[in-house]
Amino acid sequence: MLTLALLRHAKSSWDNPGADDFSRPLNARGLHAAPEAGRALRELGIVPSLVLCSPAKRTQETLGLALPQMQLAAAPEIVLDDKLYLAAPAEMLKLIKTISANHTSLLVVAHNPGMHNLADALAGPGPEVLNEKLAEKFPTAAIAVFAFNKKTWSDIGPRSGRLTAFWTPTK
Repeated sequence: MLTLALLRHAKSSWDNPGADDFSRPLNARGLHAAPEAGRALRELGIVPSLVLCSPAKRTQETLGLALPQMQLAAAPEIVLDDKLYLAAPAEMLKLIKTISANHTSLLVVAHNPGMHNLADALAGPGPEVLNEKLAEKFPTAAIAVFAFNKKTWSDIGPRSGRLTAFWTPTK
């Protein structure tokens, strides 16, 4: 059994119009929501041995604020991968499929619209209310958790995951 948690970065700031997109930090709402997402991951029982994170400032800040709230017994391996910056869902899935089967629990921190589209593509038969909520919107700091009845990440694909949780921040 494989577990994949997708975490969209928390709300970022547009206060500096001259700043490039890659360097945008979290805003006040994002600074509040990122630790909340970490607590939600803990409550959902997510214990990743590997975290794949876009190297953008807002994704790294989200992970940096969420990780301590997860209260993991062992620190996961963290990989910043340029391919995740504003990646299309096919590119994200391609990257996930390369992960070693030694990592049975994976957390990916990245961006929309790719994150939402990937989650929609992976969602197979499962709780209708969760699938409908996911299809509607994937807001900042949202988390989608999938279980795959597979032995290796290379075996996952469209509609092969069961959406077990979909969490969104309170604000």
